[in-house]
Amino acid sequence: MSSDNPEASPAGGTNSAPATGPGPASLSQKRALDDDHVPAVSSPLNPDFTSRKSQVPEDTPIVSREKRTKKESLKKRESKAASTPGGADSSRATPDPRQTKKSRTNLPAAEISPARYILPLPKSTDFEPARGPQIAPHHDVVGPHGENIEFFETQEHVYNKKQYYYTHCIADPRFPSSFYYRQTEPEPFGAHMSFEDAATHLLFDKSGTNITTNKGWRMSRANIAIREGRWYWECKITRGILREPPPPGSDQPESHGHVRIGFARREAAVDAPAGFDAYSYGIRDREGQKVHMSRPKDFFPPGEELREGDVLGLEINLPSEQIHRKVVTGHFNPAVDLLEETEHSTTEALNIVRDRLPIRFKAHIYFETPDYHTSPELEDLMNPSPMSTSGTGTGQSEGPNPTHPVPCLRTLPNSWVKAYKNGVEMGTAFTNLLAFLPQASKPATAKQPDARDGLDDGMLGYYPAVSVFRGGAAAVNFGPKFWYPPPGYEQDQDNGVDVVMTGTDEQPTITAKQEAPRAMTERYDEQIVEDIVYDIVDEVDFWMQDGAKVIDRTRRNEAVKEFKEVVQDV
Repeated sequence: MSSDNPEASPAGGTNSAPATGPGPASLSQKRALDDDHVPAVSSPLNPDFTSRKSQVPEDTPIVSREKRTKKESLKKRESKAASTPGGADSSRATPDPRQTKKSRTNLPAAEISPARYILPLPKSTDFEPARGPQIAPHHDVVGPHGENIEFFETQEHVYNKKQYYYTHCIADPRFPSSFYYRQTEPEPFGAHMSFEDAATHLLFDKSGTNITTNKGWRMSRANIAIREGRWYWECKITRGILREPPPPGSDQPESHGHVRIGFARREAAVDAPAGFDAYSYGIRDREGQKVHMSRPKDFFPPGEELREGDVLGLEINLPSEQIHRKVVTGHFNPAVDLLEETEHSTTEALNIVRDRLPIRFKAHIYFETPDYHTSPELEDLMNPSPMSTSGTGTGQSEGPNPTHPVPCLRTLPNSWVKAYKNGVEMGTAFTNLLAFLPQASKPATAKQPDARDGLDDGMLGYYPAVSVFRGGAAAVNFGPKFWYPPPGYEQDQDNGVDVVMTGTDEQPTITAKQEAPRAMTERYDEQIVEDIVYDIVDEVDFWMQDGAKVIDRTRRNEAVKEFKEVVQDV
């Protein structure tokens, strides 16, 4: 019987034990538990178990886990692509992600493009010329020389506030890649005080050159920005401190109001006088004091004031934008750069980036642009902490200077503001003006999700500014015919500079005429030319992004029915 057993023994022989049948199927066999899976306390199911630490023989090979391949981050891939001559790696498994706002800003300055928005098709009224604000007569004022000045209340226009800046725009069929919109100017044409870049409750005349209010301090900036060069303008006190003081004991007031005149940056508050913060510089009518960061200092000789009929002339000088860029980027070397500025040099054109969205307000269309915001460092400079040893409020051991470690605390070399009273020079009121180009000026990215840091929209600079208080009134004169021309200025001089033609190998010689200050009205003409050039550059940029062709957008923007409409409480 044993020879018929088909199962072989482990040794290869036959099994000599008697054959036994299989046990009952309902009885499961007990499986020995591995040491790693036994309970810490013995139980009736395994009463004889003795815990022992498992030991691994020394000669047993250790099985190591396969190392996981770490995926490179997006920033590392972008840096590799930038350093590789052939560009990005073509073997990546996933497509390149879309550029975000941060990645677009981190591009080289010359490669950043304006943001593009999906817009509806223009209305027929969008092709009509831009209109100025509606005006309603308010009251008349008799000037210091008996002239009548009629003031109006401006209505139906937007104000620059809530971190946004507004400029007029118009639809133009010659700009299809820009969704047909470009910048324009409404009446009154020419340099004047801005209706949009002003505080509420300000009153203007029809030309925008006379300003007053019956409220507290209100300020308006002009529609021209000074970025470099030497410029001059005038402001006449039409209502202010009386020319002849009233006799002692009289009930007659000493003034019809007050006026403060100066320069202000984009970040300066318009519901405060010029010189209130670190972003503006002003001259008081009372005692002719100069004011910056709300700190008045004696400036005019004792007994001198700005009274009704007096004319204050202000002359500003700013270094070239090339020097300015070096200051704000931390590459300024006083020993070298100031010498090179006097020599004739050709620099690369700046990249002006304007992130603008057309919006509607009442019957007008505007470009809405993220505005620049105040910086905490300059607020600390205005209100220094008691813990600061230098008085700057920033904890730094040095005050503002061209090489300060904080960009917004850097000053512009060879920058100053001179003041003239009725043609007589009063002296230099301010020197070493604070820088204003990025990174010295930044938008409030936390409050403006569509703002990008480090961009220059072409309108940063120092603006002529006039502040009026409770009946005070002033008239501005941006030239070219001045009441009291500054020294070296010719009333009938042509715009531009005189250049002596030379051979191709010689540098052009600029005559001394360039050294004389220029009228602000010339800056307005330059600004119009710059706006046209920037619009054309943006149109060509968008056209190239579309494959160097004009795309029919009549079907692609059907989902966008109308512009964003702005509502403001005045």
